[in-house]
Amino acid sequence: MLDVTDANFQSEVIEKSMSVPVVVDLWAPWCGPCKTLGPTIEKVVAETEGRVVLAKVNVDENPMVSSAFKVQSIPAVFALKDGKVIDSFVGALPESGVREFVNRLAPVASPVDILVEIGDEESLKGALELEPLNPKAITALAALWVDKSRYEDALALLAKIPETSESAKVAAKARLALSGLGGLDPAEAEERLLSLLEKVKGDEVAQKEFLDLLASFQEGDPRVGKYRRMLGSRLF
Repeated sequence: MLDVTDANFQSEVIEKSMSVPVVVDLWAPWCGPCKTLGPTIEKVVAETEGRVVLAKVNVDENPMVSSAFKVQSIPAVFALKDGKVIDSFVGALPESGVREFVNRLAPVASPVDILVEIGDEESLKGALELEPLNPKAITALAALWVDKSRYEDALALLAKIPETSESAKVAAKARLALSGLGGLDPAEAEERLLSLLEKVKGDEVAQKEFLDLLASFQEGDPRVGKYRRMLGSRLF
């Protein structure tokens, strides 16, 4: 729980809401219903274990926040995500109503979600028994198999789902290992990329290897953009 003021509202509510839903509870010491609602909303939000954050604002001491929400009566509660109000209520709801409000912001994890979060091979296989085409479970299990040198099994598993940025990286790692190019350091990978540029025009195998090598670089590496542009100039 955060005690938010006019001074830190931007950082503690608006900016924080970019990564996690934030519930803003507008209250005042003289407000009877606020005293009823306060402990309830604190309890329910705490049960989300960080999936929702509670920000409490004393409207008497922080008129700018109160004005921003155009508050006419309290308690008034607003839910923010990505800097925008996505839900709200006024008055002291019973615990069931508060719980319903908070659960809309942080749905309870499914059994599959829990198994994927555990992330070991047994748990991931259990997740796929419940949901055979779950993309997160498939990608995570394929990554484990690549680490165990089960490259062909990993590629066969990944073929069951549409490609995502994460699954593409795992598949690239498996294909590079099968072709004997696994574990190249960045300098070696660059050397290979330069040699492939002479072949990519009209050669789909060379194109695929080129893209797989790019996938082996760390996310955000400026060389990825550089070599993609070089590839584009050769192809078009």
